[in-house]
Amino acid sequence: MYAIVDIAGQQFKVEAGSEIFVNRLASKKDETVEFDKVLLLDNEGAVKVGAPYVEGASVKATVLDDSVKAKKVLVFKKIRRKGFQKLNGHRQKLTKIRIDSIA
Repeated sequence: MYAIVDIAGQQFKVEAGSEIFVNRLASKKDETVEFDKVLLLDNEGAVKVGAPYVEGASVKATVLDDSVKAKKVLVFKKIRRKGFQKLNGHRQKLTKIRIDSIA
């Protein structure tokens, strides 16, 4: 059984027991969160597609870590023949969650 869920503006394919990194949530460590925006639900071949969401479907998850940082993205700017170079780095803050159940 798997579901496609909209979490913090992004779509994820989740299964029970899977661990994923999502954009920063307002929940603290070891809290339980519930996501109601289920776009698709597959129960061993029986597929339900929402319009836009599947009614009555929800995904429950536990926050494992709320202060994870993604890999650094380097932003390099240069204007040729002018001697201008600038290098910036950015690390996005993420939340690691474990999917407990799909109902």
